[in-house]
Amino acid sequence: AGLPQAVSRTLPTSGRVQGLLKRSKSVPQNKTVPFVNIPLADGQTLCTAGGDLRNIDVQLLNQDTVQHIHNLVSELTVLCGKATAKPS
Repeated sequence: AGLPQAVSRTLPTSGRVQGLLKRSKSVPQNKTVPFVNIPLADGQTLCTAGGDLRNIDVQLLNQDTVQHIHNLVSELTVLCGKATAKPS
């Protein structure tokens, strides 16, 4: 059995959330590009490779989601440090 494919809902292109990727383009086609799924307070899920994060209305983020993002950033920072320090 393979890994389950990531599924995201199509987000509205007007209103509080603008410039976000639609479902058909939400999962990067380049398999080497990491992406995240961010649950929003309105029940939608943003799936992005990062370029559209600056367009999120922060009112759509639950406080517990923000805390999980902080934790993930810390872990990814450590991971990047280890990857940068490894011998080539």
